[in-house]
Amino acid sequence: MTLVQRLITIFLAAIANLLTRILPFWLFKREGQTPPRFIQELGEFLPGAIMAMLVVYCFKDVNWLGANHGLPEILAGLATVIIHLKWRQTFISLIAGTGIYILLLHLI
Repeated sequence: MTLVQRLITIFLAAIANLLTRILPFWLFKREGQTPPRFIQELGEFLPGAIMAMLVVYCFKDVNWLGANHGLPEILAGLATVIIHLKWRQTFISLIAGTGIYILLLHLI
């Protein structure tokens, strides 16, 4: 890709991301109105479902029969959960879990 094509691609991706975040508010949050119950239920259900999908995605390629038997992945996952339960800070738990995983990959 040329530089111009890359910049256009980045611009279009940014616009698409912005629209997916703003569009629900434009559609469902008019002056004084509450969003439909279906949308409210999606807002309650989707965060947990997305996190469950991410956990499955993280563990799907683990080689359980390999040399370390998935030990770095398991320990980093447990550390992420423990850190999140202790401090309730998503960013801190994700950064700490990632750091622990990278450290364990090099040590184990």
